[in-house]
Amino acid sequence: MMNHAALFFFAALLGACFGSMLNVVIYRLPRMIRQGEVSYNLCLPRSHCPHCGHLLACRDNIPLIGWLILRGRCRYCSHAISRSYPLVELTSTLLCLMMAALLPTGGALIASWTLVWLLLALALIDIEHLLLPDLLTLPLLWLGMLFQILHCLPHISLQQSVIGALSGYLALWLPAHGYRLLRGKEVLGMGDAKLLAALGAWLGWQALPMLLLLASLGSLIWLCASRLISQRSLTTPFPFGPGLAAAGLVLFIVGNAK
Repeated sequence: MMNHAALFFFAALLGACFGSMLNVVIYRLPRMIRQGEVSYNLCLPRSHCPHCGHLLACRDNIPLIGWLILRGRCRYCSHAISRSYPLVELTSTLLCLMMAALLPTGGALIASWTLVWLLLALALIDIEHLLLPDLLTLPLLWLGMLFQILHCLPHISLQQSVIGALSGYLALWLPAHGYRLLRGKEVLGMGDAKLLAALGAWLGWQALPMLLLLASLGSLIWLCASRLISQRSLTTPFPFGPGLAAAGLVLFIVGNAK
């Protein structure tokens, strides 16, 4: 029992800390890519209020707790702090706890936490910016193969991982390229193809049909809900990355659960 308690405590602590780091990635990376920002990177400068520019004290950066202590407002200018920051930290914490409960302790669990953090960052960036950065999708692909080589993903072979990556990319690149040639319009971004390739490396080529089916169904439900709730136009560009991320995480759990 103590071992389980220690594992869950460690998972919660790790999830909260990495959730705080993900907030930096989610906020800064798209701006670095699209706006050519050179005044900062993912490490520097230190976390600061985007409104008054004041550097945050260490106590203000404590995951989850810091936002609650400040009551959701900057200590220095009293401007409201977005609820998205604690929500990302909470989501990361809960997902890490879920993985600790469902997966056996060892390499698969460590790999699952890595998968959770990268997929969470990609999904949230895609929702806000319609962007799946190569700086996240490509490491996700190579890490899938690396974890397989390290025997952290015993349910697939290296051959299945490589074929999964290649097949995943072609499964979206070919129809998107064909549609662009015929109609002269982009129907899917290549970020989606790279994310599917990365998930193919983690899950193997056999999982790709189910992955695409679940992602498509989930995205369709989300699109219909958005249409009903917020009157979203059906012609408005819609992110497919969150659907792929959610479906990939579900299939990873099914394939590696205790």
